[in-house]
Amino acid sequence: MNGLRAAVVCLVLACAAVVSPTVTPTGAVARAAGVKPSWSALPVPAAAPPVTVSDLAARGPGEAWATGYEQAADGLRPMLYRWDGTAWSRDATFPGAGEQGWLGKVQFVGKEVWILHNRAGAGEILRRSASGWSTVPLPQTLWTYQDFTAVAGAAWVVGEDDTGLKVLHYDGSGWRTQSTPDGVLYLMGITARTATDAWAWADTTTGTAVLRWDGTAWRDAKVPLPPNSNVHTMLLEPSGRITIGGSQYTDGVARTYLMTWNGHAWRTTHPPLGDTYTEAMVRGPDGALWLPVTSDRAFQSKYARVDGSRTTFSYGPERTNAIDVKPRALAKTGTALLSFGTVEIYGSKANLMSERLGG
Repeated sequence: MNGLRAAVVCLVLACAAVVSPTVTPTGAVARAAGVKPSWSALPVPAAAPPVTVSDLAARGPGEAWATGYEQAADGLRPMLYRWDGTAWSRDATFPGAGEQGWLGKVQFVGKEVWILHNRAGAGEILRRSASGWSTVPLPQTLWTYQDFTAVAGAAWVVGEDDTGLKVLHYDGSGWRTQSTPDGVLYLMGITARTATDAWAWADTTTGTAVLRWDGTAWRDAKVPLPPNSNVHTMLLEPSGRITIGGSQYTDGVARTYLMTWNGHAWRTTHPPLGDTYTEAMVRGPDGALWLPVTSDRAFQSKYARVDGSRTTFSYGPERTNAIDVKPRALAKTGTALLSFGTVEIYGSKANLMSERLGG
């Protein structure tokens, strides 16, 4: 009898080993096992749909911020979320959190967090330090607040008022208006590496151009952009490398291009990304460029990885009854990638989603 019981136990264990689901390792376990980590879904506290995501930025594995706005009964309301390395939580402690408006780009300046805030139409910069939140009001109200960037000792806000283009510069003590070269009609975006090294992409009377601030004036940077093209984003890296992403139009059809400055020359490539908007492009922890792309699967997000001449794609986790999964922004968090965006489930309006690769 004991022999029969032992045989039955062995048979049960063998069957369990066959039918047990395979666990996919991630992070260090995945690397040690030689398995590529996969995207996983992260819970996000719900907002009032429909929601719009503006930006996502991370200082490291234990701190990231996502901004945007939700739809309240009387208009738009700013929306702010914080990632602590383990979970997302909503922050409603900043000035104007309960007022109409929206939040834009997030920047890290020293140990502080700076965020562009449209507060009931008026512009200001939210600043979060160890002592809490404070604000830096803009010197004037603009019709549009197009973009914002900040570094140690300087910040810029670009937009328009009733007189046209405005470039507002903050030097740590006050604001002043900066002029741009003749022929510049509109600034579409701005970024900076230091207080004396800022870049902007502009619509001009002769097409799209890239401008550079050298601490004295804004000048045409003479970047040889592809003909009939625009610029979506610029990545300024500590190494001096610069990557531009945009679209080039040929016979009315848009095709994504990437331009890289290696310290000596510009190189242009056209990876197989279709007409992907590259604003969310980031340099990943693996050294490759990563960006969300339009997915061919309604229930899964899709990401592109561009490493030199090689482009590969990966999918986020399957989401039950999803009809549109849209990662809006990406950020590097240590050895992982973090995304933030929206997901629309059948029968409901778009709400928030987040995914992580590695970590």
